[in-house]
Amino acid sequence: MSELPDRLSVNPKSPYYNEALLSRGVGIKFNGQEKTNVEEYCASEGWIRVTAGRSLDRFGNPMTIKLKGTVEPYLRHDADGETQ
Repeated sequence: MSELPDRLSVNPKSPYYNEALLSRGVGIKFNGQEKTNVEEYCASEGWIRVTAGRSLDRFGNPMTIKLKGTVEPYLRHDADGETQ
């Protein structure tokens, strides 16, 4: 987990976006459960933003909800492309 940043976003407009890292596949365990709809996370502050259905904001971005709890980011694939 040391190679993962404390905060990461899937939105290219965000300063926390990292395309190289996202292409390797980042998984999130939130309160012990796998989450697949995470838009952004912050491990040190203990929150994730998840999409809220199909609702869009006025700029066409998906609406998100901020959930607080235990955040455990991990890489789904290692540097060789093998699943962990």
